[in-house]
Amino acid sequence: MHPKLEAQDIRLEYFQPRTNTRLVALGGVNLKVMDGEFVSIVGPSGCGKTTFLSVVAGLLAENSGRILVDGKEVSKPGPDRAVVFQDASLLPWRTVLRNVLYGLECLGVRTREAKDRAAHFIDMVGLSGFEQHYPYELSGGMQQRVNLARALVMDPKILLMDEPFASLDAQTREVMQEELLRIWVQASKTVLFVTHQIDEAIYLSDRIVVFSGRPGQVKDIIPVPIERPRRLAMKREARFHQIEDRIWSLIEEDVRADRNRRAVDRSDPNS
Repeated sequence: MHPKLEAQDIRLEYFQPRTNTRLVALGGVNLKVMDGEFVSIVGPSGCGKTTFLSVVAGLLAENSGRILVDGKEVSKPGPDRAVVFQDASLLPWRTVLRNVLYGLECLGVRTREAKDRAAHFIDMVGLSGFEQHYPYELSGGMQQRVNLARALVMDPKILLMDEPFASLDAQTREVMQEELLRIWVQASKTVLFVTHQIDEAIYLSDRIVVFSGRPGQVKDIIPVPIERPRRLAMKREARFHQIEDRIWSLIEEDVRADRNRRAVDRSDPNS
């Protein structure tokens, strides 16, 4: 069986004109995500998580390697991949309904069909009754629900999510995690999710990909053998904390190594 998404030896470097050097952001990422799977990526700050997601989305071009969706190589953005960013980035002059409709309008989908699809996903994310509200009338969590509906209405094969709850308060973030699992089951989508929060990754995911410090590579892949459906209370269970400790120990190794390397660089007068 083909994976829904496959990254084969993805490498990416940036040229930095000020220092006339090249920064290696991704050092050969290999990853397979199966159909309907929820996979999260965690790792130290600056390890290339968001960069990798941007390569998968086709927003950044890799220097070498390739991205496959359903076994076919992709190299630019396409309707088979939808991205949900940290910032909802809603169009402030459009209502909830018209924000969700925007992508369908760009594709020329007939008005009646587009409105029916939009209404379906607005209901799925729990915003029925708010169709005519403007973004400034919504809370942060509600704006992210609109953002999610806007992505889902395009019927992508893969949903790419980059820290979508990072700007929310802790309570709203937990509610949105629970809601995302409900929507994921209902929409039957493959999800690749980037987060700094280890507990968020464990609660949501089937597997967790741990990136190494820069240049980003897959250091380990941790399965989450906790049955679904999941309740938020599971975050207090011993088996949850065991997975959390294992992932943190992997990340901590790279954080400490980077700290030691910086200390050596500062003490070297020739550096």
